[in-house]
Amino acid sequence: MDTSRRYFIGPHVSAGGGAANAALNAHALGATGFALFVKNQRQWSAPPLTPEDTRAFAAQMQACGYTPEHVLPHAGYLINLANPDDAAQERSLASLINEMQRCAELGLDKLNFHPGSHLKLLSPQDACARVAAAINRALAHVPGITLVVENTAGSGGMIGARFEELRMILDGVDDRSRLGFCLDTAHAFAAGHGIQTRDGFLAAMDAFDASVGMAHLRGMHLNDSRSAFNSHADRHESLGDGLLGLAPFKCVMQDGRFANMPLIIETPDPSRWTEEIRLLLSFAQ
Repeated sequence: MDTSRRYFIGPHVSAGGGAANAALNAHALGATGFALFVKNQRQWSAPPLTPEDTRAFAAQMQACGYTPEHVLPHAGYLINLANPDDAAQERSLASLINEMQRCAELGLDKLNFHPGSHLKLLSPQDACARVAAAINRALAHVPGITLVVENTAGSGGMIGARFEELRMILDGVDDRSRLGFCLDTAHAFAAGHGIQTRDGFLAAMDAFDASVGMAHLRGMHLNDSRSAFNSHADRHESLGDGLLGLAPFKCVMQDGRFANMPLIIETPDPSRWTEEIRLLLSFAQ
């Protein structure tokens, strides 16, 4: 393995019983990085973090050898900054700001989220402008947190399947130093990026670089896909068992552009997570 590169690989682990348990759960799997929800991902509100919560999280992070650069928190699934309804968008923005504040309280420095759906009531351009305006408000409200927009499979009016849409969001953000992107391999394949071969993967990354810029990449979600190419369906599969095979994951692990950032596994079988971590690390040899 190239010792000049560090690989922050691990799954999206449970924070059940308290955020501190996420670090413990990741460490038990042999993970060198991880993701977590900082509150229930399917509810708008959550009890505030207590001083005991934040102290326990910091203690377990230190004990397990993790720092904020190893962690890519994921925001809740209800958030939709592209929602054309003003009241609904305000609710989403308030939830995102709350999660950013929770990240800050836990000593984390970024928060990944899906840009949302225009519900087929707006043009993609208008939806991206709406997301960017909301991001500006969120960044102004909570200092010190970088927002990380995830690409999508593109179903149901979801924006972010096309790299050009990610660029439109970036162009509308005032402080681009605090906006990053996360590329999900299953989403990219379902959105029509032919990343199942080495050449196809490298071509897609060149396209992302041309549209958005690799300098803005803050993490990856490494998932195989049950869904067909260009199907716009979001269904993950264990690594090597889906339609992607192993080629794109070998590319990630052998390309220094993807080192030193969280590489998060969101595959469906937790019993295989340790095996998948080891497999990915073996590709970097």
